[in-house]
Amino acid sequence: MAKRSKKLEKGIESLKKQIERHFSKVEKDILENRIERGIYHIKEIDKSLMKALELKIEILGIEDKSIRIYTERLEKLKKKLSS
Repeated sequence: MAKRSKKLEKGIESLKKQIERHFSKVEKDILENRIERGIYHIKEIDKSLMKALELKIEILGIEDKSIRIYTERLEKLKKKLSS
C-alpha cells in the first residue's frame, strides 16, 4: 500500500500543477478576449482534471481543501467569461 500511496500523492501534485497551468491559460484567454479557448480550458479543468483529483484524494482518504478552492476559482472565471 505504501507504493500505491506514494504514486497517488505524486499524481495529486501532478494534477494540481496541470490545473494551475489551465487556470493561467484561462486567465490569459480572458485578457486576450479568446472566449472559446477559455471555455475549452474551463471544461478541461472541470470535467477531467478536477474529477481525477477528487478521485485520488478520496482513495487516499486525506483532507484536502484544494477541490473547494479550485471550484470557487473556476466559478469566478466562468463569470468573467460570460460577462
